[in-house]
Amino acid sequence: MIQSMTGYGKAVTELPQKKVTVEIKTLNSKNLDLNVRVPSAYREKELEVRSKLSQQLLRGKVDFSIFIESTGTETTTIINKEVVNHYIDQLRGIAETSPENTLEIAMRLPDVLKTEREEFDESEWTEIDKTIDDAIDEVKTFRADEGAVLAHDFTMRIQNIQQLSEDVIRLDEDRLAQIRERLEKAVADLKQNVDENRFEQELMYYLEKLDITEEKVRLKNHLDYFLQELISKESNGKKLAFISQEIGREINTTGSKSNFAPMQKVVVQMKDELEKIKEQLLNVL
Repeated sequence: MIQSMTGYGKAVTELPQKKVTVEIKTLNSKNLDLNVRVPSAYREKELEVRSKLSQQLLRGKVDFSIFIESTGTETTTIINKEVVNHYIDQLRGIAETSPENTLEIAMRLPDVLKTEREEFDESEWTEIDKTIDDAIDEVKTFRADEGAVLAHDFTMRIQNIQQLSEDVIRLDEDRLAQIRERLEKAVADLKQNVDENRFEQELMYYLEKLDITEEKVRLKNHLDYFLQELISKESNGKKLAFISQEIGREINTTGSKSNFAPMQKVVVQMKDELEKIKEQLLNVL
């Protein structure tokens, strides 16, 4: 079944000193466009994350983020006591202030706080990696649900085109009869004797130029093929887009050959349905 490129997934895991949230958002794109935000402590795993996302999500604009929220007493930011004491000594030599005010001023000065690089913990990453998998599974479920909605819409519109193509077949008989009648009347208005055999030959040649039998057959085949691909195991939006182009080619040729107002109106309706399909196909994986 087809899948949408639009998706959202979120998964959370609780570690001893922190809460980790993984969030993935996907939108439609011609190719895979990854935007990965990973905390510095896990930066060495970024390529691994990118590889996993590309293998699992295949195509689309993907925004991936890992958020870390500390839930324990541990912190990577500490006060640089030596720097603070040095600032306090200098401030006391400049002006007489209370110890509280001196400390407050000193704490605002540069290099008072320093952040120590958090060491990479493989056991933590194992849990985070599972959380990433959970978020990806949510995205896939979201995409599948959206794909089911798209598939229903595509099926309805293809069936509409099939019904309209039946209308074209019914109108075709009247069209050819009217063309023949119009040509015979034009010849009669000339008030000249015409070789009947030659006239029939020229008429058949002209009608063959306007014949849409091949277009009707190819259009039916393309519509059937489109419906078959909708229920295939894999989602292939590019293939469906190609089939829709072929459908459009047959509809356009039918319109250019029709030379008959009622049929041209039906062709316009077919084009309208196809354009709506093409718009939605931009979002199919």
